[in-house]
Amino acid sequence: MNFSLSIDRAACIMCGRCVRVCPSRIFSLSDEGGRHIATDESLGCIECGHCVDVCESGAVRHSLFGHDKRHAVDRELLPRPESLLELIRSRRSNRAFRKEPVPRESLDRIVEAAHLAPTASNGQELEFVVITDPEHLGTISRYVMDKFSGMLRILKSPVIRTVVKMAAPALWRYVPRFERMKAAYETGYDPVLRGAAAVVFICAPEKSRFGCQDANLAYLNGSLMAESLGVSQFYTGFVCTAASRDRHGKLERMLGIDGRIMAGMALGMPAFGYPYYVDRKPLDVKYM
Repeated sequence: MNFSLSIDRAACIMCGRCVRVCPSRIFSLSDEGGRHIATDESLGCIECGHCVDVCESGAVRHSLFGHDKRHAVDRELLPRPESLLELIRSRRSNRAFRKEPVPRESLDRIVEAAHLAPTASNGQELEFVVITDPEHLGTISRYVMDKFSGMLRILKSPVIRTVVKMAAPALWRYVPRFERMKAAYETGYDPVLRGAAAVVFICAPEKSRFGCQDANLAYLNGSLMAESLGVSQFYTGFVCTAASRDRHGKLERMLGIDGRIMAGMALGMPAFGYPYYVDRKPLDVKYM
């Protein structure tokens, strides 16, 4: 993308913040013609806007980030560390939903929060697909169950079963779970989406190098926003697993999605809340 970048010397207070925050090191201190901040656009701007956001005097002039795209941070709205940690502690993967839609404004805020997550080299390659149509939701569950039923047949074949039990016991432990899921699905219960009213898929281009990492960072933002809005959600791990094992991208084609599904969340209005949270296993951390 074409852009122009310059420093308004009259406004610049020579704090050097732009020099320190630029990932591409486009900014530098110069003594040519008097001490000032110099720019070298040939070093490759990744269009992150750090320089514009950090400049208190507004001296950085970037054509991609005009005055209408620069917003003052309202620190009164920022959560305290205690309140943020309480939200994280109380966050649950709640799969008990009421039979009602998730409000559109809530879906919009969840997707906006996910979109604001950092991406590798500020690539911003992610696409967000929000699915609320019951037929499409049914298509997702059928696809996953078809894939898992096929995997179950293979895993239980005599030769494969012996090999998997010895070489991949962690995978073999999923066999009873797949069997229970298959039996439940045949009775009319959806063990994949659990009655979710909406699914948000986070997708990346086929050849994206960091699509998976970017998508899962986006999921975390969206997950916490959902929690703050009182919307229940859980990670669509079974869907992502099934889609990742399909080299032909059948699910994406069925849903009209460009690229590949890298992460996703199933959403619904909670049937009830959790008044307590239990401790996790002891924190295992090593400081070096």
